[in-house]
Amino acid sequence: MMNLRIKPGLIASQNTRNLWEVPSLNMRIKYNKQRQRQRNGASPPSATQVLTSGEKESTEKSGSADHHHPHPQVKDISAKRKSARKLSDVWREVQGSNNWEGLLEPMDHLLRSELIKYGELAQACYDAFDFDPFSKYCGSCKYNRRTMLQELGLSLTGYEITKYLYATSNINLPNFFKKSRAGEKLWSNHANWMGFVAVAEDEQEIKRLGRRDIVISWRGTVTRLEWVADLMDFLKPAGFHSNHPDPRVKVESGFLSLYTASEKDCRFAKSSAQDQIHAEVGRIIEKYKGEQLSITITGHSLGSALAMLSAYDIAEMGINQENGNEKIPITVFSFAGPRVGNSDFKERLERLGVKILRVVNAHDVVPKVPGIVFNEYFQFVTEWIERLPWSYSHVGVELQLDHTKSPFLRPTSDPSCFHNLEAHLHLLDGYHSHQERFHLASGRDPALVNKAADFLEDHLNIPPCWRQDPNKGMVRNSEGRWVQRQRSPSCFL
Repeated sequence: MMNLRIKPGLIASQNTRNLWEVPSLNMRIKYNKQRQRQRNGASPPSATQVLTSGEKESTEKSGSADHHHPHPQVKDISAKRKSARKLSDVWREVQGSNNWEGLLEPMDHLLRSELIKYGELAQACYDAFDFDPFSKYCGSCKYNRRTMLQELGLSLTGYEITKYLYATSNINLPNFFKKSRAGEKLWSNHANWMGFVAVAEDEQEIKRLGRRDIVISWRGTVTRLEWVADLMDFLKPAGFHSNHPDPRVKVESGFLSLYTASEKDCRFAKSSAQDQIHAEVGRIIEKYKGEQLSITITGHSLGSALAMLSAYDIAEMGINQENGNEKIPITVFSFAGPRVGNSDFKERLERLGVKILRVVNAHDVVPKVPGIVFNEYFQFVTEWIERLPWSYSHVGVELQLDHTKSPFLRPTSDPSCFHNLEAHLHLLDGYHSHQERFHLASGRDPALVNKAADFLEDHLNIPPCWRQDPNKGMVRNSEGRWVQRQRSPSCFL
């Protein structure tokens, strides 16, 4: 019997791993040859690169010998036609005009690419946020809006940020807002940075998209899930309508307060997040009147709830309406989001034409709240369930992923890993259909998963929570003392 060497760490639990996740014999031979070359003086690729290429090769081989499809040549021709499509020709379908029919199973490559792009814009809100309680700038964005995307390596997206969004922190969500413990004068006593509005400005990107895209990206919760306990779990009429709001349309009261509350004595939260959205989106629409426009709203976790609310608000108030009855399409790409409102909220969003795609991990608890007991699955008793003040319903189309299918991720009981946004983007890159095995389509670096988590297999040698500012933002002044870097007031505008 041949003695095979299997790298430790690939199978940590028989209950959570499938047999196909063991590297193939060819893959192990390839790795051993690379190790031999290393001994002879050559430099080997990383374990991550070997895994990625090995999975891709084995998937391509299994795909070329498709014994389940009755006409594999017809399937190949169909796949080639799909891969030859341009986003500019099918952008409406990718944005959900047909509720993503035929694009999720199997996963369309254009949709995957756009989902990851918008997910990275949501992730930018975490990477740019100052979480440090010892910083006097805690709760703000670390970068000027004109350079933020460049600082985070997203300058090639072709978007420019036009406005930062703020919300008052004086509402009952203590585990969501970040406040500084520094004794000196703070940047703000009442506000937290919540995200941004951006617009496609690069001509090549506009040509690729087939329209000028307006993006709203909301900050959520990166690791801690204590904010879930803060939910008041009480439905309240949304009240969004220029004339006669429907009192039956209700949303969770904590989300509503976060979106609509203001603080008159605060420079940044003097107007609510809702008013900031109205003013900025309206300004951009007016500026580019006559062009083909779209509105795409994204967010993770609690940011997903704000994405839903702002999409409903823009549509209900008619801000996306131009040239008579023509409406600018609104799409929400939600990641790991909770339920937001009741069944009337869901139905109203559908009538308004708002398209929502929710990307979730099957093992994440957040998409199951609020409304763990009374929700969309109990419609058979809807007559009396809907009268309860805590009956919730999910909105839109769901794309459910499963982190146990990725051979890069280790078994863990940490719920924050299941909820992590970078993990969701990793799963998106490896998902092809529920029948196909996991392999990375674009080769997106798995190391990003551990940016603010401890979720990768140990043998990949990626340290947990590796992303941090040099010296935690401390610099030496002219006297040689270590101090916090001063930020210009323009950083916050």
